[in-house]
Amino acid sequence: MPGTRRRPAAHPVALVPETAAEMSPVKSAERTVRILETLAASPVRLTLSQLQERTGYPRSSLHALVRTLRDLKWVETDDTGSAFGVGPHALLAGTAYLDRDPALMFAYEALEDLRAELGYTVHYARRDENHVLYLASRESRNTVHVVSRVGRRLPAHLTALGQALLADLTDDEVEALLPQTLERYTPHTIVDRAALLGELDQVRQRGWAFEREQGTEGVACLAATVAYRIPATDAISCSMPAKAVRGPELKRVTAAVTARTQALATTLRREGIR
Repeated sequence: MPGTRRRPAAHPVALVPETAAEMSPVKSAERTVRILETLAASPVRLTLSQLQERTGYPRSSLHALVRTLRDLKWVETDDTGSAFGVGPHALLAGTAYLDRDPALMFAYEALEDLRAELGYTVHYARRDENHVLYLASRESRNTVHVVSRVGRRLPAHLTALGQALLADLTDDEVEALLPQTLERYTPHTIVDRAALLGELDQVRQRGWAFEREQGTEGVACLAATVAYRIPATDAISCSMPAKAVRGPELKRVTAAVTARTQALATTLRREGIR
C-alpha cells in the first residue's frame, strides 16, 4: 500500500554449535553438586574419609571443595569439625524451588481436602528420573512422632507414587530409567524387573497404584497421577496402616484419591500450568 513502510527482511540468526568442551560438565561444579547430594542422602554426618569413599574424589580436591562449601554455609560440621552435613543455605535453595512452583499452591489445597476426607497421611510428589521427590505432605492428625518426607527422594519402584508415575511411561522407557539392580527396602519390595513391569501394567489398567509394605513395613499406600502433563510428572498418594486397608476401606480411599487427582489436573490445566 502507498505510504506503508515495509519492514526489512529478518536475517536468520546463525547458531554457533557448542564445542565438546562447552558441552561437557565443568568438573568442579559437578563435584560440588555430587558432594551436596551425597551429604543430603546420608541420615548422619559424614567424615571426609567416608565422603571420599562414597564419591571417589581425590582427597585434596574434596577437602578444598568441602571447606569452600562450609564457608558459604552450604555445608556445616559437627562440634569436632570432622564430620559434615548439609548446611542452612541448602534449605534456602530447596525452599525457593517450592515457593516458585505454580502447581503447589493448588496441590496444597487438594491435600488438605483429601486429608480431611480420609483422615490419613497424604503426599504430593514429582518423578525425578527413577526416583520420586516429595514436595508436600499433610500428616494424619493421629500420627505420632512424624518425620516429614518433604524434600526426601525415594526410588520410584518401591512407592505407589513412583509406580503410578512409571506406569505413565512405556515399558521401554521404564527399562531405560531403572537402575541395573532394584533396591530392596522390605521383604515385600518388588526387585524383579519382570514382576515390576507386570505390576505397572496392572496400574495402567485400573488407573491407580497400590503397594502394601513395599517401602515401609506396616504401611500401605495408594496413589494416582495428576495428569496435567503428558507423561504425568506428579502424583498424590495416601498412606495408611497396612492392616486397615481392606475391602470397603480400599474402595473409599481409591474413590477419594482418584477424584481429587482428576480435579486437581483439571484445575492446573485450566490455570495454564504445564
